[in-house]
Amino acid sequence: MVVTTDLDLELEERRRVLDAWVTTRRRIAALEAEAAELLTEQLAIHEADVSASPFHRESIHRSMIAEFSAAGHLSKGSMEFAFADAHALHAHLPAVRAAFADGLISAGHVREIARACAVVAEAIRNKKAAPAVMELFETAVLVVAEQDTAARTRAHARQVAAALVGETLVERHGRAAEERCVTVKSLDDGLAVLTAVLPEWIATAISDRLNRMTREVVRARDTREFVPQPWWFDDEGDSAPPHAHPFDDASLDLVDSAVIRGADGDTFATDPEVVHFPADTRTWRQTEADLFTDLLLTADPSVAHGDGLDGIQARIQVTVAATTLAGADHGPAELDGHGPLHPDIARELAGRNTGWTRLFLDPAGMVVETDTYTPTEGMRRFLRARDRHCRFPGCRMPAHRCEIDHNHDHAMGGKTRLDNLSHFCRGHHTLKHPDVPDPHRWTAQQERDGSVTWHSPLGRDYTDPPPRRVIFV
Repeated sequence: MVVTTDLDLELEERRRVLDAWVTTRRRIAALEAEAAELLTEQLAIHEADVSASPFHRESIHRSMIAEFSAAGHLSKGSMEFAFADAHALHAHLPAVRAAFADGLISAGHVREIARACAVVAEAIRNKKAAPAVMELFETAVLVVAEQDTAARTRAHARQVAAALVGETLVERHGRAAEERCVTVKSLDDGLAVLTAVLPEWIATAISDRLNRMTREVVRARDTREFVPQPWWFDDEGDSAPPHAHPFDDASLDLVDSAVIRGADGDTFATDPEVVHFPADTRTWRQTEADLFTDLLLTADPSVAHGDGLDGIQARIQVTVAATTLAGADHGPAELDGHGPLHPDIARELAGRNTGWTRLFLDPAGMVVETDTYTPTEGMRRFLRARDRHCRFPGCRMPAHRCEIDHNHDHAMGGKTRLDNLSHFCRGHHTLKHPDVPDPHRWTAQQERDGSVTWHSPLGRDYTDPPPRRVIFV
């Protein structure tokens, strides 16, 4: 007779949940594979469109990306990667494509394999490798991909590609160095990720230097907090050398930069020129981040250069209530295009800048008026404050990097009025240009509430509401 205990039942339930989770993940991967197949079909339609209008290849491609990104609520970059992955699966990776359809690998694995296979595909295209090399690449990569994470698959796939077509890889690295750049992605709670795309050796050298500098700062903490040997005064005010009144560090109580009081009440004079630094309680990562900030903003990690705010020269747009600016409340400010900003930071920036614009808000939190009087500049300021970023659905390009567009074309009778103007980034602005063929051209119309409705070539409407100003009272 087999007795089933509560422990057996609990283990069985945990196994059931785990097995169900694994099965669901495989189903998700299979559905992602189906989505990739649909993108492959779209690429075939795209090629037919390009064949019909070869001089408009770029605008047709932009229109396709915009349509799918708007419909799927995905960023432009995410859609471009998705189409690239679908193309790689269809054109170069039949074995990976089959494993993906069976749910044996995830979309993350496919992304890393597709990127690595580009090196092999280029070598084959340039006749520096035989077509059979791609089959070798797939076989070697899938051995790891089906059993390990996407991150480990990435490292393995790059090693396999380098081993098969090392010469092409070196050439690609030389070209890729021209694509170095720096980007910022906002996070929650006033933080952001600063990403620098650099040659790998330079990035490694930067990381190593930061690591060694952080180690030196941590090692020197005890030295910075060293208290020099004091001079002892007895109760009658007569002085005596330090050795006449021995004590240990535990018996000291720091009074100020020039006097130390012993545990027995006696006071000791110290050199008034000595600076006593506060205890450094930062973690290793916090110290490394602070050194990184100091080096970029001041070129010298020194207290003499302030806390970093004095070194800010970049252009940003901040919206803050007058009551917060005056210190009457502590509501968060808004770093336009990114998110909330700590009120103390907003006040610090306000004290260093004179280009602030007063905004009047309606009860719903919408900007309705500015206090400027010059019409043209006032309209620009109003639009920057209202839009904050490109008004295509999902686009986060800051307003100061966008173009002010007549939604109803000025050449076709559109008025230069606030209800006909909005910010579009260059990529989305050109979707409306007359030189784009009619079957691929977008139009945009501003509604009475400030929303911008985009009409796609497929007859779909995508509406971008005006950014709201959230105010906590």
